[in-house]
Amino acid sequence: MSRPATFVPPPGARAYALSTARGEFAVVDAPVADGVEPRGVALLLPGFTGSKEDFNPLHVPLALRGYRTVAVDGRGQYESDGPEADESAYAQEELARDVLAQAQAVGAGAPVHLLGHSLGGQLSRAAVLLDHTPFRSLTLMASGPAHISESQQQRVKLLQDALTVMDMAAVWDAIQAMETPEETETAALDGGLDDRDDLRRRWLGTKPGQLLATGRQLCTEPDRVAELAAVPLPFHVLSGDKDDTWPLPLLDDMAVRLRARRTVIERAEHSPNTDRPLATAHALADFWDDATA
Repeated sequence: MSRPATFVPPPGARAYALSTARGEFAVVDAPVADGVEPRGVALLLPGFTGSKEDFNPLHVPLALRGYRTVAVDGRGQYESDGPEADESAYAQEELARDVLAQAQAVGAGAPVHLLGHSLGGQLSRAAVLLDHTPFRSLTLMASGPAHISESQQQRVKLLQDALTVMDMAAVWDAIQAMETPEETETAALDGGLDDRDDLRRRWLGTKPGQLLATGRQLCTEPDRVAELAAVPLPFHVLSGDKDDTWPLPLLDDMAVRLRARRTVIERAEHSPNTDRPLATAHALADFWDDATA
């Protein structure tokens, strides 16, 4: 589970409901910094159990590089509405079509840079394979070529089993009871979230149908790298230097197959956006600068 340092939007950013052709989606929208020449717009998609707040640390450094960034909660994710139990609403193609609608609304007809973290990377890939024209580039952040690792599949299966017999509040309590002392201590040291109120509110806002459907996708996703490599877009594969969801050799190989830029953020794990936000933001802006040029 990602742990943003704060759920408060950074200075200058605005939280609101983005209207699209496929409904409204909760976003945090950060404009280009005052006095900085605009370079482009980026749409940011969070991962499994995550939310738009996972990108809060990136908004300011990217605004200073000339990029407006719009982070979005997907359908049924935290503050974006969706059905409680109807998993068909969260089929990958449905969520991919949501991404296309979000890009059209954010870009107002101009192509945007697309970034997907983990599950968001697989949804980004699915959207690009449906229609690449709304996008200027694609960054896959800690998001691999196919299904997640066996150890992570086991964790998703435990969650799915729990959701069939417990409500979201009871599952949250069970997750907290299973955390290791190291995880609890790290959360407290990261600042502000040791009481877990914000993380719990996010969890309770997410629809169980969304978790069940997307969890199944993560465990069964096929390798579609060859399809993606045929799309005429610049690609970027970014990760931390440690990742137990998709091992680094898989990400390295995927980058080669995509002829993509490959960035490894040192001293970061599955969420470089929260582990090392400044280094991550600089790597993203450098890639977007080159992709725009």
